[in-house]
Amino acid sequence: MTTSYVEAIRAALGDALRDDPRVFIYGQDIAGSFGGAFKATKGLSELHPERVINAPICEDAITGVAIGAAIDGMRPVIEFQFADFASIAFNQLVNHAATTFWRTGRPCPLVARLPMGGTKGSGPFHCQMPEAWLSHHPGLVVVAPATVADAYWMLRDAIACDDPVIFCEHKYLYNHLRETGDPRLAERLPLGAAVVRRAGSDCTLVSYSAMLHECLSAAGVLEQEHGVSVEVIDLRCVRPLDTATILESVAKTGRVVVATEAWPFGGIPAEVVAVIASEAFHLLDAPPRRVCAVDTPIPVQPDLYAAHRPHAADIVEAVLETVRF
Repeated sequence: MTTSYVEAIRAALGDALRDDPRVFIYGQDIAGSFGGAFKATKGLSELHPERVINAPICEDAITGVAIGAAIDGMRPVIEFQFADFASIAFNQLVNHAATTFWRTGRPCPLVARLPMGGTKGSGPFHCQMPEAWLSHHPGLVVVAPATVADAYWMLRDAIACDDPVIFCEHKYLYNHLRETGDPRLAERLPLGAAVVRRAGSDCTLVSYSAMLHECLSAAGVLEQEHGVSVEVIDLRCVRPLDTATILESVAKTGRVVVATEAWPFGGIPAEVVAVIASEAFHLLDAPPRRVCAVDTPIPVQPDLYAAHRPHAADIVEAVLETVRF
């Protein structure tokens, strides 16, 4: 038996609906036979017709409804068709959901599911990585699972969390990533903890979401072809950031490369590098490096898009430059 990333998300949603009557799902075209743009909710409305609800095409309104329901004791899970359109709900997310507990003392336990990241041909309005926009604001938890097991357990834990959680799902992983077995039986890691996916001694490689798999591929090439041992860290959660796991690895390797498919300016890699520079500068044997997307709007043309997004070969080159410094 194998389970895909999107099947794990569907299972987590179904189990949450079954186990907790406060949970409901609200989003565009998620009910009925369509089951959402990426089929993450397919079949759930037949089982829970009153709690899988189609919404108008208005992310601002969807989020406002969810905030009101959360404050009133429900556990809403909202789905945006594409993460890019979280910008339309920005006011609701950062000025209301993120601040409600701090202003009123009442929790706001909602989950906003954002299908993010690139697929060729989709262009600048359907491929963006919004995690840095939203992680800037205190009060929001921002997670980005990279494995099937994490897609299941992190969503279950996000729904149970009393804080608003931005749940970033990478679209490419939906059907391209499969793992053997039932994710319900996999290890359940703490929601905010990073994890070492591959141990190594020569350089630390930090990533999250789909770029983690490029990093693991790069680590294999570096080991086999260059004799370089790379430790790969999956952040899993970008807000709060598990700095302890990062610093522990850097203390061992003395070198670090951070990889993402998001833009470089003001991104998560910049924050990771800043933490390392301020708290572990004395441990470094080389300057920290970032591998990011090209700092332009995301191209539609497939060849340009391939050049825009980093790949394993780019990560290999960055690690080699770091270890040779």
